[in-house]
Parts: sequence; structure tokens; C-alpha cells
Amino acid sequence: MYNKKFIQLIFSGFLFSFLLTSCFKDVDFSQAENLSMEPDLEVDLLYYKLNELDFLDSETSAYTPAIRDTVRLEFLDDDYIQDGLVYAALRFKHENVFPYEINTNIRFLDKNGRNQFNVIYTIPEGFEGSPAVIDTLRVLEGDEIQKMRRSIQMVIDHEVIGGDEKLQGNLKFMSKGLFRFEF
Repeated sequence: MYNKKFIQLIFSGFLFSFLLTSCFKDVDFSQAENLSMEPDLEVDLLYYKLNELDFLDSETSAYTPAIRDTVRLEFLDDDYIQDGLVYAALRFKHENVFPYEINTNIRFLDKNGRNQFNVIYTIPEGFEGSPAVIDTLRVLEGDEIQKMRRSIQMVIDHEVIGGDEKLQGNLKFMSKGLFRFEF
């Protein structure tokens, strides 16, 4: 039969020739600069739950139908991230248990406070055990992505229509962003 060393030599030769003709044969390393990555980033933007106490002025305790919240989008305040942003999908979900409609205006502002774009809608009235749910999706692509690149702040304005100091209920707000980058 065959000698053990002879079999090892044949096997080693076969393995060596296989490595020389493997998948690296057709790789053009001069095209490395053309390599691009397209990572996705999913971010929770803002979550909160409002109740009737949130519609009382903090100084006078008087009812106010309009309230505002602002959040800074820190992750977008970076030149590298802004230059690579190619797509954004923004999702806003409200669950309203107040027995009144609520006008909502979500504004995106640049670092100087200038408005870039808005998402505006009305949340229908809801009831305890039967909340009104609004789920809104805003997709930004192409020319609109420039507006998102400049946006550093998100401002949410809510205005209760027809409410008064006897307001009872709550409003849940959840928001997410899916951002795609190309580097």
C-alpha cells in the first residue's frame, strides 16, 4: 500500500494548489476605494405619557390647551453622519384617551431654530378602554433628505380642541426613526 508520508505529501500538494486557485483569484484590490457600506440605524426619538396635569400652567395652575416639548437629536449633530444620511423613515404613534381631538404639529428645526419640515395631523377623541390610535409614517428620500440632514431639534406641539379645566384622560406618544447611511 501507500506510505503515510506519501499520502501526506499528496494531500499537502492538493491543499496548496487549492489555496492558490481559491476565491482570491478574481479580486481586484484596486477597487477598494469604491467599496461602500449602507448601515441602518433605528432610534427611539421620544416617548411620553401626558395626563390632565400636564395641561396646567406650572406657575399659575391655570388650564392651557396647548403644550410643547422639544428634544435635541444629538446623533444627527455630526458632519460625518449628516453627509452619509441617504434615507429616513419617521414613525409617530399616539394613543388618545382624552375625550377631545388634539391637533399635533411635529416640527424639525435646524441648529439656528429655522423650520425644515413639519408633520401635521389631528388625533381623534378617545375614551377610557377605547383609545384613539394614530400611527403616522413620514419617509424622507431624495431632495427631502437634505432637510433631515439639517434638522437638529424635534418640537412637538399639542393643542386640545374644546377642552377645559375639567379635562380628564391621557395621551401616549411614541416615536422612532430609521436612518440609512452610505459611507
